[in-house]
Amino acid sequence: MILAWIIVGSFYVLASLGAKGHLPNRLGIFLTSIIAISLAMHVCIRFLAPNASQILLPIATLLNGVGYVEIARWNPPYAGYQALWFLVSAVGLVATLILVRRVRDLDRYRYLTLLTAIGLLLMPLVPHIGENLNGARLWVAVGPISFQPVEIAKILLVFFFASYFAANRELLSTPTQRIGRYQIVPPKVLLPILFAWGFSMAILGAENDIGFALLLFALFISMLWVTTGLKTYVVFGMGLFAGGMYVAARYFSQVHSRLEIWFNPWTACFNHTGSCQLAYGWYSLAAGGMTGTGLGLGQAGHTVSYLTSDMILAAVGEELGFLGIILIVCLFAAFVGEGFHIAQRATSDYVRLAATGLTALMGFQAFFIMAGVLRVLPFTGITLPFVAYGGSSLVANYLIVALLLRISDENSLDRRGGEIVAVKFKKP
Repeated sequence: MILAWIIVGSFYVLASLGAKGHLPNRLGIFLTSIIAISLAMHVCIRFLAPNASQILLPIATLLNGVGYVEIARWNPPYAGYQALWFLVSAVGLVATLILVRRVRDLDRYRYLTLLTAIGLLLMPLVPHIGENLNGARLWVAVGPISFQPVEIAKILLVFFFASYFAANRELLSTPTQRIGRYQIVPPKVLLPILFAWGFSMAILGAENDIGFALLLFALFISMLWVTTGLKTYVVFGMGLFAGGMYVAARYFSQVHSRLEIWFNPWTACFNHTGSCQLAYGWYSLAAGGMTGTGLGLGQAGHTVSYLTSDMILAAVGEELGFLGIILIVCLFAAFVGEGFHIAQRATSDYVRLAATGLTALMGFQAFFIMAGVLRVLPFTGITLPFVAYGGSSLVANYLIVALLLRISDENSLDRRGGEIVAVKFKKP
């Protein structure tokens, strides 16, 4: 944590010196705030989950801090909001640790979590509260507060998938019904989970958002494969994905335009048939080179639209260079590696799958947006976890951290209890 504070504080000072030629006016307030909030989270974790992983929170703090520096650099009003959301996220993390004493207890509420997730996904389609921004209807406005319900819905879907897969693992893994010369898994076992996934995809299609649709699809297929180990599901999923992309490209204008921009962002930009976002983002990355222009010395904010949200990786790449992007990738790799380590140590199928799903959710989201900026995949416009501006995303990310910490603490307690029982009943 101390290392994270030093790095973030140094970046904040360098960005102000590079852009304005003097130290930040509110340096003391900034350092005090980030240290106080993250230290308070650390202390609460030590009391509420004393045996939890010590890696996840420092990684989240460093990613959050690097993103905040770029947000403050290019959009100071948004930096104030992001700081407020950081405080809200810290409260959410502590509240989650207080309310969720044992993650395995959530297995009792399988269909309640599904219904809640579907309700949250449907909220943006409700007249007068749902909002359409940039072609996607993902926002809900209640008075002065607006948020994306899908950020919480995706976490609830992880727990539903984990519960259903854990309860039906044997049936999903063992083909028992014969069709001709082939044996297949009983369709009645697949119907509920396919309905849940398909209904979620349909809602996100109606909301014209491909980013979260792709995220939930990858989550569903990966958890199914981890549960069963059958490559057939992966092949079947790829076929569904190919068919879905073909239909989406033909009948959804947003998907079609994003594919056009992916194939040739320069033509789409200069012919005024699409966005210049990706094209200018690549120019910014090229300007950064290996070591970057230096914090506070980049020019991306003058040309790249939505720089602090969709394209914040371009801002990092320009001012910190290729090495800065490698830093971000390594931090996410460390987070995912620790998350899978926590999943491996779980003592029940449900908890193991829940930890795997939460970790995969974070990893896929980071991969999809970074791959989109670098044109490895079509640009989806979802936020880079912890780094990009966005209150709903930041709160959801810290809730994932809290749940993984609770699972990590449970693992240590369960293993310690098992060792005690083994010693107690050991033969003399």
